[in-house]
Amino acid sequence: MSGRPVVGVIIQARMSSTRLPKKVMMDICQRPLLWHVINRLKPASLVDEIIVATSDRPEDDIIEEKCLEWGIKCFRGSRDDVLDRYYRAALEYGIETVVRVCSDCPLIDPEVIDRAIKKYMEGSFDHVSIDKEFPHGLDCEVFSFDTLTRAWNEAALASEREHVTPYIWKNDSVFRLGKIACDIDCSHMRWTVDNRKDFDFVLAVYEAMGCSDRVFTMKEVVELLERRPDIFEINSGGIRGEGYIKSLKEDKFVKGH
Repeated sequence: MSGRPVVGVIIQARMSSTRLPKKVMMDICQRPLLWHVINRLKPASLVDEIIVATSDRPEDDIIEEKCLEWGIKCFRGSRDDVLDRYYRAALEYGIETVVRVCSDCPLIDPEVIDRAIKKYMEGSFDHVSIDKEFPHGLDCEVFSFDTLTRAWNEAALASEREHVTPYIWKNDSVFRLGKIACDIDCSHMRWTVDNRKDFDFVLAVYEAMGCSDRVFTMKEVVELLERRPDIFEINSGGIRGEGYIKSLKEDKFVKGH
């Protein structure tokens, strides 16, 4: 680790997704979706730890069981206060630089993760994310434990606690924010898994790539979709950030952690 702060990816995952329940355990090429997310993070050279943060609800016992089977650290905490879950997971495992990844991103690219971490390390930022020209589904955020702690202490809206980082990126006068840019505009591409069409799209990508455990890159997927517009069309037209938009409509102040 060369004396640098411990970098840990924390993957938020739960079985009770409202739009596609149990999606994290749905099979892609004979392996659960969550396994693929973890597998694709392992080649990231600047990552020291991978942790799955799930809820303490009984329906998420299967996630803890699978993490044990795969040799992956697991933390269990609040279902709805995901900010609290992240804070406590980072605290328990001594994570000084937090990389946030969602479990609905089975096409996450380790090269993008490393780029974001490198920019964070070199730029004196409190928070680094990817710009909107990346495909939706490569989303990652890098921030310090101190930044996470401040958000944990100060965030008061339900949406800020459910989605972990809105308090940080809404307060750009307080936090130093950075972004990494995409070489080409892929903002029209939807690679996240929120619904059945999204899952069918990802499954088609994996099958077209040969259903192996090899970690193919974002560039390879873009090239595939250029050759196979039929795959691109499976889930085209989805709304970016649908879950966060829904939370804003239902927002309320919450007290305590």
